[in-house]
Amino acid sequence: MTDDIRALTARLADEPGSLAFLELAEALRRRGQLDAAYKVARGGIVHYPGLADAHDLLARVLVDRDDLAGGFDAWSSALQLDPMRSGALKGIAFLYYRAGDPAAALDYLQRALDVDPDDRSIPGALSRIGAEVRAAAVASPQAEAEAEPVGAGAAAAQPDAPAQFEAPVPPTAAAQGAPRGRPSLFDDLDGGERGLLLVDARGLRLGGRLEVPEGHDAGDRVAAQLAGVSREAARTTRLLGLGRWHVIAVESPGGQIVLTPPTPDTMLLAAREASLPMARVTLVAERAARAARAWLEVSE
Repeated sequence: MTDDIRALTARLADEPGSLAFLELAEALRRRGQLDAAYKVARGGIVHYPGLADAHDLLARVLVDRDDLAGGFDAWSSALQLDPMRSGALKGIAFLYYRAGDPAAALDYLQRALDVDPDDRSIPGALSRIGAEVRAAAVASPQAEAEAEPVGAGAAAAQPDAPAQFEAPVPPTAAAQGAPRGRPSLFDDLDGGERGLLLVDARGLRLGGRLEVPEGHDAGDRVAAQLAGVSREAARTTRLLGLGRWHVIAVESPGGQIVLTPPTPDTMLLAAREASLPMARVTLVAERAARAARAWLEVSE
C-alpha cells in the first residue's frame, strides 16, 4: 500500500463522512484494486447520494470491473444530478459505442463537446466514430438487400456487444417516438414545433425542434444546457426570497428567447426572430406551455 493510499485510508477511518473517499477510491482504481475501490465508492455514495462526483467515480470503477450495465446506471445518475458533466457524457458515449450504437455515441460526444469545448480528446473521437457512421450509411443499401428478416439475426448484428450490457434506446429517440394515440406536442400551434423545445429535469428533450442558422437541429445539445439553467434560476429566486420563477426573457441581435416551466420537472424554450416583439414571444411560450402540460397529462 502506497503512502498516499495509507494516509487516505487513515483519514477516512477517522472521518467516515469525509470527501477523502473520492481520492482514495480513485487511487485504488488506478492501482487495479477494483474490489476495494468499489467498496469505498459505494460507502461514499451512502454519505453523499446527491454528489455527482461520487456517481461518476463509481461508474468508472464499475466499467473497469467490466460491469457495463452498472456503469451506465451510475453515469446516468451523475447526469441527473449534473447534466453538464462531460465525463459522464463521454462515459455513456463509450458504452453506446461498445454496445454497437455509434450514432448514439456521437450524440453524447457532441453534448460533451458543447459542455467542454477545451477537451482535446473529444474531437478526435467524434471524427473517428463519425467516419464509421458515414461508412455504414454508404454501405447500408447493400447491407439491407442482403439482410435477414427483422429479428432473425438480432444476436449476430452486434457480435462485440457485451452480454451484460444491452444498449438502451437513446433518450432523445425514445422521446421522439411517441406511442400511437398520443397527440403530437405542438401540432396545434402556429409554426408547429419549430423554435419550441420541451426539456425534462435531466436535460433530455421531450419534444420540439430548434434549428441553428446552419440548418441542423440543435435541440438535444441545447436541452442538455437547459437543465442547469433551470436549477440556477430556482436557486437564485430562492436565495432572493422571490419564490418560484415563472419566465426568463432573453433579447439578443440574433433573436428573442423565452424560458418558462410548464411543470416543476420540465422547462420550455420558445425562440423567435429578433423582429418579433418580446410580448408576442412570451405569448407563444405561454400557449406552448399549456400544450405541453396537456401533452404530459395524456402521456402519463
